[in-house]
Amino acid sequence: MNEQQEPFPKFLSENIVAEEDQPLEIRLDKLLKGNHFTLSIAESCTGGKLASLFTAIPGCSQYFQGGVVTYSNDAKAEILGVNRWDINQFGAVSQSVVEQMALGAQRIFHSDCAIAVSGIAGPAGGTPKKPVGTIWIAVACHDRLQSQLFHLSGDRGNNILRACNNGIAMLLELVQNNP
Repeated sequence: MNEQQEPFPKFLSENIVAEEDQPLEIRLDKLLKGNHFTLSIAESCTGGKLASLFTAIPGCSQYFQGGVVTYSNDAKAEILGVNRWDINQFGAVSQSVVEQMALGAQRIFHSDCAIAVSGIAGPAGGTPKKPVGTIWIAVACHDRLQSQLFHLSGDRGNNILRACNNGIAMLLELVQNNP
């Protein structure tokens, strides 16, 4: 009997991002270059870590347009154009705000794609409604926009790195499934 075996069990397949040992940002780098897409980033709780993952890759200037760290609410509103009413009504860590951050990054950098992150990395700053580890991430590519809420646990450094990786994975999926 000559059966072809699937590389991963079906229950794992939707959770597999790569079959080789390669950082997510390298996979996205290749995908953006291959599609001739540009990228911009709007960060809050990740404090520039997300942009630094891309700028560490040789040749990223082919697609990386720039990034902003808009840590304060005023910066989110004044630089990215986030609606102040939404910030006051829903908080900086919200779906509405992070989606506006992504669209603002696309607009100011004239990029095809964007990743935006806003959250509470810890160890302090959490509330009962939004505990430490609450992270909203939005990704945009052309006219498509997706956002997702994450509840991470761990120390500040791990929450920041996991937020970066989740944002990259979200944009990878968006571009791969809808080039």
